[in-house]
Amino acid sequence: MSTSQSREDRITDSESEEEEEEEEEEQYDDASGNHQNTQSSSSTSSSGAHKSLDDIDDIDAKLKSLKLKSNSTQQRQTPNLKNPVKLLRHIGGNTPKGKWVVSDKLTSYHFFKTSKFNVDDDEDGDKSDGAGGKGESWWVLKVGSKVRARVSTEMKLQIYGDQKRVDFIDKAVWALKFLTEEEYRNFVTQFHNFLFENVCGMEASKENKVKVYGKEFIGWVKPEVADDSMWEDAEVHSLDSTPVKGSQELMEEFEEAANGGVQSLALGGLDNSFLVNELGVQVYRNFNRGIHGKGICVKFDGGSFRSGENMSNSTPKKALLMRAETNMMLMSPDNEGKPNATGLNQVDIETGKIVTKWKFEKDGADITMRDITNDTKGSQLDPSESTFLGLDDNRLCQWDMRDRKGVVQNIATSDSPVLHWTHGHQFSRGTNFQCFASTGDGSIVVGSLDGKIRLYSKTSKRQAKTAFPGLGSPITHVDVTYDEKWVLGTTDTYLILICTLFTDKDGKTKTGFSGRMGNRIPAPRLLKLTPLDSHRAGSNNKFHGGHFSWVTENGKQERHLVATVGKFSVIWDFQQVKNSAHECYRNQQGLKSCYCYKIVLKDESIVESRFMHDKFAVNDSPEAPLVVATPMKVSSISLSGRR
Repeated sequence: MSTSQSREDRITDSESEEEEEEEEEEQYDDASGNHQNTQSSSSTSSSGAHKSLDDIDDIDAKLKSLKLKSNSTQQRQTPNLKNPVKLLRHIGGNTPKGKWVVSDKLTSYHFFKTSKFNVDDDEDGDKSDGAGGKGESWWVLKVGSKVRARVSTEMKLQIYGDQKRVDFIDKAVWALKFLTEEEYRNFVTQFHNFLFENVCGMEASKENKVKVYGKEFIGWVKPEVADDSMWEDAEVHSLDSTPVKGSQELMEEFEEAANGGVQSLALGGLDNSFLVNELGVQVYRNFNRGIHGKGICVKFDGGSFRSGENMSNSTPKKALLMRAETNMMLMSPDNEGKPNATGLNQVDIETGKIVTKWKFEKDGADITMRDITNDTKGSQLDPSESTFLGLDDNRLCQWDMRDRKGVVQNIATSDSPVLHWTHGHQFSRGTNFQCFASTGDGSIVVGSLDGKIRLYSKTSKRQAKTAFPGLGSPITHVDVTYDEKWVLGTTDTYLILICTLFTDKDGKTKTGFSGRMGNRIPAPRLLKLTPLDSHRAGSNNKFHGGHFSWVTENGKQERHLVATVGKFSVIWDFQQVKNSAHECYRNQQGLKSCYCYKIVLKDESIVESRFMHDKFAVNDSPEAPLVVATPMKVSSISLSGRR
């Protein structure tokens, strides 16, 4: 394992303008040489003082002449050059030799609209009726002859207002340095406007933004008018606001082989945790320093997994612990490439046997589920738990393993036991649900393909109390804090952190799970990798599985967030992200984006990264251990408060 910490990669003249320095040295060689000779002669003879002064005046005149000449040359180069910039490229990767080099000392950029993005030609201009077939077109950024990138979040644009600079990815990592503050701000504004148009399919006018986001969420696209007071209030009134030590380091406690093919990680809050792989379920013992293998494996029949009555050779992709973690629900997709399943298997961990093969059914018809989760954040610790939540593309419901009379079904006399749909809703129109999570009291957050994030109270699954519009990128995973004040959505290119707090008309502070938030909705914050780190993460550099650390007790506050990107586990300090005065947010335009994080680097792509239950945190650590699972290994990482 290796670790690193994000930092601002400042580009200075001495680091990046080597070619220019060489020219300047040639121009100034004679003048500086004469200056040194003059200083030498003046120190050895007082009689030559008048001559030395004359020489100095002569040198000053030459220097002024050269400066005027240089300015004149620059003026001749830039008057007809629209949108002038300096283009730099990062070379050397994550090595001691990694550095920024000048690619073009002076070039120009422009945005243009095209429907022929995949055609490598220099033909610019609006082609909205071109090769797209239906008139589709999109905005593209072109810089000189070296950069041609579709305006999207995949460019991972990062802005440095104090340096008049932006970094981004287009096959390599690039930086643009602007000559003036006005040109820099104009570029950033154009980029955001064209990004909106590429995502939403309409011009970035005020009317269209209101149409897409609604009046209540205008702060999401115009953060300068958003109400940030809730972020500060939430931080001040946090019941558990123990400061995280700034000197903390990441230390690997355990690492061991996982017997290959790891698909999912099921962390327990009691004695054991579990890894699901191609052979079965491996059992690990929970310790204060991480998890350690017990040498026990619950194997599937014949090395395969049965879903309902159909045979599926795919390994279960979802594992859910229940009944004080003595039972596990295993769900495997019916069709390769799609997560939906028609049933699941219930495994008794103590006996190592599949005790029930459940079917999903509603009104006598088989249906599918794409995801399952516990009723509440801590209900897997409850020995009497017999219900769990289910989600499909257009369904949100609760399943019960008992019959309608409240008695657990007799599996011995039931040929095909059917889960009972207790309550929920099947939506007629395409909600395109993708993922969901539950709070400490059973409220539910749901993420969708269109980027929307919906909040449902524990009493109703028919209509969301609050629906956040999202920023256009599909939500692939969601998590929520135990106290339901914060929601974390994962997209391919960033995490979105949402504050659900609001003040109602009576002056009471509530969350968006219990009521409609009105028009004073805080703008979200984004968690991102720098373009350089994103490029280093490898070809599979999409975020997945963003989680808060795990607490199941009122008055406790989650302290970290973690997500996986390729070979990276990325950790953010939660308090730091919430702090509006955090240095990351200075000189930014648009939504506040945090780039301060720690990285755990593994030698293969990571399947999942999760923090253990809060009770496993030790005295010298600000957090419970982080468990990182790859296809071949499982590691436990502690956040030490000591050097």
